[in-house]
Amino acid sequence: MTRKFQNFIDGKWCDAVSGKTFENRNPARWEEVVGTFPKSGAEEVNRAVRAARAAFEKWRLVPAPRRGDIMRRVGDLMVARKEELARQMTREMGKVLAETRGDVQEGIDTAFYAATEGRRLFGHTVPSELANKFNMAMRVPIGVAGIVTPWNFPMAIPTWKIFPALLSGNTVVFKPASDTPATATSLVEILLEAGVPEGVVNLVHGGGGEVGMAIVGHPDVDCVSFTGSTMVGKKISEVASATLKRVSLELGGKNAQFVMDDANLDLALDGVIWGAFGTTGQRCTATSRLILHEKIHDRFLSMLVDRANALRLGDGLEQGVDVGPCVNKGQQETVQSYVEIGLKEGAKLVAGGSIPDGKAFAGGWFYLPTVFAEVQPNHRIAQEEIFGPVLSVIRVRSLEEGIAVMNNTVYGLSSSVYTNDVNAAFTAIRDIKAGITYINAPTIGAEAHLPFGGVKQTGNGHREGGWTVYDFFTEWKTVYVDFSGGLQRAQIDNYEN
Repeated sequence: MTRKFQNFIDGKWCDAVSGKTFENRNPARWEEVVGTFPKSGAEEVNRAVRAARAAFEKWRLVPAPRRGDIMRRVGDLMVARKEELARQMTREMGKVLAETRGDVQEGIDTAFYAATEGRRLFGHTVPSELANKFNMAMRVPIGVAGIVTPWNFPMAIPTWKIFPALLSGNTVVFKPASDTPATATSLVEILLEAGVPEGVVNLVHGGGGEVGMAIVGHPDVDCVSFTGSTMVGKKISEVASATLKRVSLELGGKNAQFVMDDANLDLALDGVIWGAFGTTGQRCTATSRLILHEKIHDRFLSMLVDRANALRLGDGLEQGVDVGPCVNKGQQETVQSYVEIGLKEGAKLVAGGSIPDGKAFAGGWFYLPTVFAEVQPNHRIAQEEIFGPVLSVIRVRSLEEGIAVMNNTVYGLSSSVYTNDVNAAFTAIRDIKAGITYINAPTIGAEAHLPFGGVKQTGNGHREGGWTVYDFFTEWKTVYVDFSGGLQRAQIDNYEN
């Protein structure tokens, strides 16, 4: 029997007022229904925001170390349920078990990091210009945080946002992606089991237009953290500006791996296969451009084609599968449309480029790992985010040209350079316009205790991960304590000539 899931609002599991639902299906086996979920709207968002606003008044007063204790218990529960959560994720969005286990582990790491941050949340004390006066700046929670997350990392990305929001003393209204609502439900269940009080976390299922934008535009939501496409991010920024709420946007990428002529080619090949085709290319940090120095271009391309053609597609729950399906039919169609665009632009298809044949693939949204050669830097397949297993190979003559090609997009998330020349490596680190740069490693693989985010149209300057995300989820309050016993006037000329 298909499981019926519900929203979680003000400490209660509940259906949508309309009674409407939507199905969540396995993209590798589309006939398999993971569950049905409430198709919510503005009414449910209003109730969730009211509950979060009321709960904030008590939650903000809970000492941060005690909030950290809850985060530690969350991490322990995730450790105990790791395999169950990983298998649930693979059924929902398709990536192989090795990757969904990593997705859960990233959430575990984020929980334990948040637990320790409860005893830091450092402020500043500074000298006063006046006698008998004490100055400090401290962090305080903002209020109600709206959390809107994507389907490609259904555990890790919500934890990147929700854990620091809660640790900082905020309450949460959470809208997960409609393609991965079951994992989101499991996360909320874990938070409740760990001791998060009623009203502090509220879960509202539904579409982005009906639920996501209702959260963004709600006057009692104080900040919004969103991960998704640049197009939607721009709309969120526009809507949120009406109430001047704080917004964190982690958006698209067109990430490049650059292989120099002195690089370890076997290592670079492992990196690009993992970076381009891990998660079926459905990562904001996925390697979608491969820049090759002309001296190694032909040799490396031949190695790449052989490896790409050898990758095994299939259900991510099956042992030995390297690449799972696209998340849904629409994503598969998007990939196919970009393959057709690449061919029309004159790029040379050297691997993949089609939906695989055979009974094993008939029930899912699979697409062959695809490689284009002879791609020009201005081609659409080298400029636009595809979010699928499509890699564009570009030939360059020098380090300087390679860096220029890397920088020649509207995005600036992740980047990678393979070289054994330390001077070239540090030149690349300095000159690449990206929020993340890897040397001799692929464009994917961020760690939970470091800042994550990009420049240009990849976001609006905020960072997830590490200590920096706590800057987003807290306000700075400046405090002056004057114990002189008399009126002292600052900001005037107190200095004698």
